[in-house]
Amino acid sequence: MAKTSSADGRTRSSVQIFIVVGLCCFFYILGAWQRSGFGKGDSIALQITKSSEECNIVPNLSFDTHHGGDISKFDEGDSKPKVFKPCHARYTDYTPCQDQQRAMTFPRENMNYRERHCPREEEKLHCLIPAPKGYVTPFPWPKSRDYVPYANAPYKSLTVEKAIQNWVQYEGNVFRFPGGGTQFPQGAEKYIDQLASVIPIANGTVRTLLDTGCGVASLGAYLWSRNVIAMSFAPRDSHEAQVQFALERGVPAVIGVLGTIKVPYPSRAFDMAHCSRCLIPWGANDGMYMMEVDRVLRPGGYWVLSGPPINWEVNYKAWQRPKEELEEEQRKIEEVAKQLCWEKRSQKAEIAIWQKTVDTESCRSRQDDSSVKFCETSDADDVWYKKMEDCITPSPKASSKGLKPFPSRLYAIPPRIASGSVPGVSSDTYQDDNKKWKKHVAAYKKINRLLDTGRYRNIMDMNAGLGSFAAAIQSPKLWVMNVMPTIAEKNTLGVIYERGLIGIYHDWCEGFSTYPRTYDLIHANGLFSLYNDKCNIEDILLEMDRILRPEGAVIIRDEVDVLMKVKKLVGGMRWDTKMVDHEDGPLVPEKILIAVKQYWVVGGNSTSTQ
Repeated sequence: MAKTSSADGRTRSSVQIFIVVGLCCFFYILGAWQRSGFGKGDSIALQITKSSEECNIVPNLSFDTHHGGDISKFDEGDSKPKVFKPCHARYTDYTPCQDQQRAMTFPRENMNYRERHCPREEEKLHCLIPAPKGYVTPFPWPKSRDYVPYANAPYKSLTVEKAIQNWVQYEGNVFRFPGGGTQFPQGAEKYIDQLASVIPIANGTVRTLLDTGCGVASLGAYLWSRNVIAMSFAPRDSHEAQVQFALERGVPAVIGVLGTIKVPYPSRAFDMAHCSRCLIPWGANDGMYMMEVDRVLRPGGYWVLSGPPINWEVNYKAWQRPKEELEEEQRKIEEVAKQLCWEKRSQKAEIAIWQKTVDTESCRSRQDDSSVKFCETSDADDVWYKKMEDCITPSPKASSKGLKPFPSRLYAIPPRIASGSVPGVSSDTYQDDNKKWKKHVAAYKKINRLLDTGRYRNIMDMNAGLGSFAAAIQSPKLWVMNVMPTIAEKNTLGVIYERGLIGIYHDWCEGFSTYPRTYDLIHANGLFSLYNDKCNIEDILLEMDRILRPEGAVIIRDEVDVLMKVKKLVGGMRWDTKMVDHEDGPLVPEKILIAVKQYWVVGGNSTSTQ
């Protein structure tokens, strides 16, 4: 590396200070704006104007001196950015790949119609999804666990349908979530206490949970205080907005269903899986759904089933189902569990708990081979749009050895890396990646001082790598949805789960399985370079805008030429942006584009800090 003269060093240092001071003003304005009523009203406009004047002692950022003439040529030579118009008000809660009208054209067998069915190219929207009138920034955690502003998800159907089950209540201009559920009307805390009498929840052994058919995700909401993070999913169905409620509460959730396609998670990912009256026919299709849970459950992990058919002898009348039918349903479940080498640890009242055997190889050597069908796939993590199968996924011998309890596992060498199961990733490269992202996140916190305040609860990393961004930003105030692009060079989502983090596979050429306005901050590292020539960059940015809350923040890290294309497009999307140098200085070709989505609603004007 060439030495830098003291003069050059002072120049570079002064440039970096200049950038940070300017951006602190940018986020100071944003912070005042958000604290004072979500960007609405003349008094707030005045406050922003005064703050802007105070910050004007620092001139606008310029990249002319950093990159020669290239950027100035780009700015001068190109026409004005395309302006994206708002979509019609009927698209306020649009979910492109779970559109209700499109869903009804697909078969109902095995819930196929509730799975992902994305629009064709000519059907895609090229407009901005509006927020509903009256939309406000959600309450900070932990208040958000219990209260959601009515205007953000104005659907009262669950307050009627689930009234006696204590799911949600409507009180004035908010929804209140008492922590109840179909199987825990006395509250999630008492229900979790029952599970913890059998499952080691308190000591960090159980960190990641898959909650199938999660409702409004009260289980995940109350497990958070016990250092357990749940990946909850439920379909977009007659229980209107249940996943939207979960995300408004600040609880990880996606739209999803156990149907005909494998769930978008790696094998051996979860410490625990859970179904509380989730209405999934576990014994059907030769136990296919239980086999899929087994695929994603870590050896030694737990499966909890509460509700029908457990304890059918007592409850068949209350459930209004024939006892013979319920008895046969439980018999099938027990039979499949035996095939899977799950040991039943407990059955009390309507709660049954199984544990997946750690030594599955030894267990299956004692079985009648004719009763067990093993999957032939060579890659159990190759699941994107792959058909679910009624076969058992073998576990590698060293699959979970050395997995530490959380939080130690966050920075311990993950078993998949220690065993050499991830090509091109060694223990040294893993540790180097952690150091790099600690440095990056430290720089982000200097740029945006709201990162540590709890302002951003729901965070997404669109190209998660080894999960080191999520590890570096780890806090009880927030969670990160680590997305592994299906076209990524290395599939490391299993490593992310072994760190005690959560994530999902996704192809960013399609819509994400969530409602609009469900993330407070979106991070994208190298994403646009990865998808260069794979699909339209405009579509990816519009999807980011759809899932980002008004006044939410974006951090995009990429090569400067890529970022200039992105910056031009978002110039027509009601985002305020700033370009920032790499923390190592202006000579590094990788830059950072930060953005804030303006506040605007159906029929209303936007607000801007610039």
